[in-house]
Amino acid sequence: MSEATPPAPATFKPLTWDDLTKRPRPEPDATVSYGQDQMQKVDVWLPRGKGPHPTVLMVHGGCWTTSIADRTLMNWVADDLRRSGVAVWNIDYRGVDRAGGGYPGTFSDAAKAADQLLVSARTFNLDTRRVVAVGHSAGGHLALWLAGRARLPAASPLRVAHPLHLAHVVSLGGLPDLEATAKSPDNGCGTAVVGKLVGSGRADPYSDTSVPRLFPLGVGQDLVNGREDRIIPYRMATDYVARATAAGDRALLHTVPDTGHVELVTPETAAWREAKRLLLEQLHVPDRRLDTAR
Repeated sequence: MSEATPPAPATFKPLTWDDLTKRPRPEPDATVSYGQDQMQKVDVWLPRGKGPHPTVLMVHGGCWTTSIADRTLMNWVADDLRRSGVAVWNIDYRGVDRAGGGYPGTFSDAAKAADQLLVSARTFNLDTRRVVAVGHSAGGHLALWLAGRARLPAASPLRVAHPLHLAHVVSLGGLPDLEATAKSPDNGCGTAVVGKLVGSGRADPYSDTSVPRLFPLGVGQDLVNGREDRIIPYRMATDYVARATAAGDRALLHTVPDTGHVELVTPETAAWREAKRLLLEQLHVPDRRLDTAR
């Protein structure tokens, strides 16, 4: 009797956006406006208890383009953090496809949304002593950029005197190096969007927009990337970490096998478990997820 032929290895099938968005969508506890545009909003997710609540600043992706994604794409992971005892400050901003978006609008929106946390902290009893940021895809770029704002050139219109200090950043499949992104037609956002984002008419449009130009950030950085991500080339993570480390920053890459782009912001996946572990570790919060419905 011959031995049975072992089964062939299963082919990895990445999650699609429909796999995430077809789920019932959890809702935030409050929404705060930081401007007049309908995208100038922040959703606030509050855990049970009086606080002060450890806080994560969250930035969605979508190729910096509002028609592709807005802050609601992060509702599922925001709810997961809320159930684990963490408040989430989930920001939105005008994308390059909206009036006022691009340069400087997209950046100034992200900055104002972040700084609004300091204004609203007392209302929601948020602990601002150690705020940790997480961003997905294009939001990974913006989260890291927010962490580096204190190093913006003095002449930049984006520079402010006292920006919100971020203690740590977790980037999920991010695009932090805009110059590299503009030279990489294989990235899922394309290259034209970078020009719309950084604007024109300046001698160096990357000086206050691309994260490596702000090195060293002086902030710890964890990059979580899927090895099978078909939207963000893996080399963007390895190259960025090499540059950040060479500049003196602490930057670590966490590679998750059998993982694409959507898995990074989908609860129960290995990628999100790793991202959540890193966030809770930085906030010194044990993972005590409450599985009861809110």
